[in-house]
Amino acid sequence: MSAGIVARRYARAFFAVGKREGESSLEDMAADLRLLRSALEASPALARFCKSPAFSPAEKEKLSAALADKYGLRARVRNFCRFLARKNRLYALPGIAAEFEAMLDTEKGVLRGELITAVELDARGRESVLRELKKRNDGLRLTYAVDAGLLGGALLKVGDKVLDACLRTRLSILKEQITRGE
Repeated sequence: MSAGIVARRYARAFFAVGKREGESSLEDMAADLRLLRSALEASPALARFCKSPAFSPAEKEKLSAALADKYGLRARVRNFCRFLARKNRLYALPGIAAEFEAMLDTEKGVLRGELITAVELDARGRESVLRELKKRNDGLRLTYAVDAGLLGGALLKVGDKVLDACLRTRLSILKEQITRGE
């Protein structure tokens, strides 16, 4: 079974547990999962340990307890990590955290997107763009990136939709039209 499928299944089950307890519980669980995810992403050795079949579930359970103590995780997440370690699924934790976060966003009506521009936007520029986009969807949260290859303009990705308003694409379309003789 692929890691994505495993992550989705465990995230759904864990989300259902949190949902019974209320939205504040879901927020707390998401915060703890974010901590663990960033810890695993920051330490390749830790991630390799979680994936390695050379270590027993008991050793991975000790690791999950140590991580829970280090980050002060709540009991629900601590127990979930111990469960994942016993099932030898601790490697799926970053994917579970991402899936859980996506489910929480859906529950709260939040859309996440990425705005890619050719040059870095200052705070005022970011605020202006976000204000305009929030007129269409108030729950929009953006991350920002720079890609000088766009030449100018912007590329907005929200979910599976892409709004391409970059100069590179416009020039490419113009080149095609000229080549075809239009």
